[in-house]
Parts: sequence; structure tokens; C-alpha cells
Amino acid sequence: MDLWVLTETLFTQILRRKKMSEHLLKPKLRGYRYELFCLIKHAQTPHCLVYCLTSDEVSSTWNNNRDAAEQYTQDIFNALLLRFEAPDSRNRWDSPLFTILKDDAPPYEDISDALFKRKAPPRNQSTQNQPLSSSNFLYELDKITQDVLMAIFDAQKTSIPGDLISVPGATEKIELTRSINMAELRKLRRQFISYTKMHPTEKSEHICNMFVQYLQKSLH
Repeated sequence: MDLWVLTETLFTQILRRKKMSEHLLKPKLRGYRYELFCLIKHAQTPHCLVYCLTSDEVSSTWNNNRDAAEQYTQDIFNALLLRFEAPDSRNRWDSPLFTILKDDAPPYEDISDALFKRKAPPRNQSTQNQPLSSSNFLYELDKITQDVLMAIFDAQKTSIPGDLISVPGATEKIELTRSINMAELRKLRRQFISYTKMHPTEKSEHICNMFVQYLQKSLH
């Protein structure tokens, strides 16, 4: 199964759950870890991140020693290495963080305490269910996010990686470190729309900035 299809399937199943009572395996990509953190805040459940740290060479050896049907292809394995971003305990969505080396004994008691003895992270405005602010909310959500996509896509024609791209209607800019195709942008737009439908904002003028912030986190 393609890596991105697998990750998307995992995330979709989590979104569909009414009660987040089981322990979840967090995907490696930072954008997904942040989205899951938002869901965790909404569900009001404690969480932690367990990071199994090893070298690329050891990981490759482990992958090659698996049954052929369970191995990642070399292309997918290389993509994992390229896209992986190590968690940082200074980020709310990566904390509390437990980093375990290959020969370490897992800190079971500390992990248990983090999951069952800590308070859940408090909700904020972005994770509280609110009524739709107007009958035009879905229309504005669709139009604004589409306009942002087109602005980014058009800006890429005259920009180079590292440039800051201005988006009409947003106070923040997007820094693109690589070229982003429309298929990837549309996929991120669908994810953002799905989440925002669950947590609509009171003011439609906030949608543009929210989407820009979401893209910024997901694309880096």
C-alpha cells in the first residue's frame, strides 16, 4: 500500500471514532501529529509521544529483514527518511515525549503516568464545537480555500524555494521550501475542510489565516 494512502487511511479512521479511548500510533509527519493533537484536545484525553530513535542504517536493516510482503519498498523507505521530522518536546503536540534508543528499556511507568495520571490538554476556541456562523459558511470555506490554493500555485511560477508567498486575505505568509503540485495542495485542502466542518469558526475572515497556518505546518 502506498505510504500516503496508508497514513491517510489511519487518520480517517481516527476522525471517524466517536470516543478516543484506545492508544493511537501517531504518524511520523508533523502535520498529522499536529492534527491529532487538535483532536486530542477536542476529545479531552491525555496523550504522549513515544519516539523510537535509531539510525537510518539500522532501520534499513530491520526493514530488509522483514518478510517480503511486509517490507517497505526502497522508494517508500527513502520517502519516509526524507519526510520524517524528529519530534521536539518544545512543541505542544510532541509533549510529553519519551525518546527510546534501540537497547533501552522502555519507561513503562512514566508512559503509563502520562496517559492515565495527567490532565487532558484544555480546549481552546479552535477545538470547541460551535454552530455555523451563517448559512454561507460552507460556501465561504470552499471558496476561500480554493482561492488560497490558486494563489500559491500561481506564485510558484515566479518564485524559488525559500521565497515567502503572500496570500490575499491572510496576514501570514507561506514559505515553500520545495515545489508543491496541485494534487498535494488539494489533498491538504480536503483535510482542512473536513476538520473545519467539525469545528467551524465564528468569523469567516479567520478561515484564510487558519488555512495558511495549516498549510505552513503540514508542508514543513
